[in-house]
Amino acid sequence: MRHGGRLLVECLVALGARKAFGVPGESYLAVLDALHDTEGALDYVLCRNEGGAGFMAAAWGKLTGTPGICMVTRGPGATNASIGVHTARQDSAPMLLFVGQVATDMMGREAFQEVDYPAVYGTMAKWAVEIDRVERIPEIVSRAWTVATTGRPGPVVIALPEDMLSSETDTPAISGPVEILPPAPSGPAVARAREILKGAKRPLLFFGGSNWTEGGKAALRRFAEENDIPAVAVFRYLDMFDNHSPAFCGHSGVGMWPSTRKLIQEADVILAINLRFGENSTGGYTLLKVPDPEQTLIHVHGSDGELGKVYRPALGVHADPSAFAEALVAAGPLGPRDGTWRAEARAAFEAGFELPEQPSPVDMGKVMAHLAEVLPDDAILTNGAGNFAVWPGYFFRYGGAQRLLAPQSGAMGYGLPAAIAAKVAHPGRTVVCFAGDGDFQMTSQELATAAQAGAQPVVLILNNGIYGTIRAHQERHYPARVSGTTMVSPDFAALARSYGFHGERVSRTEDFAAAFDKALASETGAVLDLDISEEALTPRVTLSQMRAAAQKSGR
Repeated sequence: MRHGGRLLVECLVALGARKAFGVPGESYLAVLDALHDTEGALDYVLCRNEGGAGFMAAAWGKLTGTPGICMVTRGPGATNASIGVHTARQDSAPMLLFVGQVATDMMGREAFQEVDYPAVYGTMAKWAVEIDRVERIPEIVSRAWTVATTGRPGPVVIALPEDMLSSETDTPAISGPVEILPPAPSGPAVARAREILKGAKRPLLFFGGSNWTEGGKAALRRFAEENDIPAVAVFRYLDMFDNHSPAFCGHSGVGMWPSTRKLIQEADVILAINLRFGENSTGGYTLLKVPDPEQTLIHVHGSDGELGKVYRPALGVHADPSAFAEALVAAGPLGPRDGTWRAEARAAFEAGFELPEQPSPVDMGKVMAHLAEVLPDDAILTNGAGNFAVWPGYFFRYGGAQRLLAPQSGAMGYGLPAAIAAKVAHPGRTVVCFAGDGDFQMTSQELATAAQAGAQPVVLILNNGIYGTIRAHQERHYPARVSGTTMVSPDFAALARSYGFHGERVSRTEDFAAAFDKALASETGAVLDLDISEEALTPRVTLSQMRAAAQKSGR
């Protein structure tokens, strides 16, 4: 006999969970008690805010392909953690959020910190459930793991009533995860897709998602290269395809380059594989007409719920993306093709890296060029949300085993927790977090989590003293009427040092290389506070130019 908290932890260990991110609470004391005896099997990473813990779990799921585990207390803890659930949902990342709940005999009375979790999370999570009996823990936890990892991966929320966790039971734990093979592509589906692509004059490979196998990614690249088809990544998934490949031609998302927009619009056949059609990747649903695109659309996804959800495809294929890519390659090349369409797209992509000098004490164009030279081929880059995210999102070419962890949801504060989760998962890899000064202050307290867990990344704060994205919108729509977007920030270098990190202010471009060398050499992580002018609001248009253009238009 043991209590429900121990049974829950036994089930998680059996399923393969090795790390949990959380903030403690009295509503799940039994689980914390069980974790006391699982060091090395299931370690608890103590976070400073439930929002940071949720971000870490979401990032873990995106990076590893296995559910990120988050544990928080009821009410305020659960609502704080909801940002991680929303992020995991839009990122299609597997995640399990365990939340404390009031005792079953108090439910429905608006007891202290009571929340109706299935109602609150019903549209945000893939599944939200409450375990009402201790004997059902193995059944529901196993199902939650399966739901989170199959089809379109995503978050599951499991509420844990306090008395259910403290109840004694002799119910056995599950023996391990269920093996569920993903849907395989049928021969006719592959043949029909190839037939459509053979007839295309301007085909485009449009891909996304992080749940690719290594073989699937290799097949995707080989198919694009062998057939001279340009490949474009959806918002924040450009690390799934070697950016140095002659077939890689851009990234479709916020601030997409005109060449990418033109490529999508002018394609006559689009093979969309493993992506959901989001607003940012489709130019606000304008690059393809809703619901019937002018381009002939082949949509391949592991979840049938994504097929026809926004766009009606000429061919919809419910299949595992990696298996489908491998089947395309196995059938051989499509046949001779004029490579001009692909070559022109690649040339336009490469031309996008040609930048003017930035009107800023620290020139981020030159910083990114330096990082491209010195970062190892398994580096992990992370970022939250803001104009600064254009640098890791568009001006770094991912290759080898390099990864990008960035939120499709546009959540500020994601970058630092994601970097910590990455260091927990891969202590030996170089992890670099990009953060704006506003973005960083959303979760800056998680530096303490990093220090305690021994998972200290290098953090680059692009400090321009403003909420840059909102200021850009202000200047475009209400020029010279600044309101609520100028901030006063702490001494970030001193703050970093107070957490045990190496902290340094970088005031000139020419000082960055030496500062970054010191950051990489620091055994306790580093925070570099980069002096960025508010004028350098985007890589090619200054704040003053935005204001002048808006005033000239009469706004």
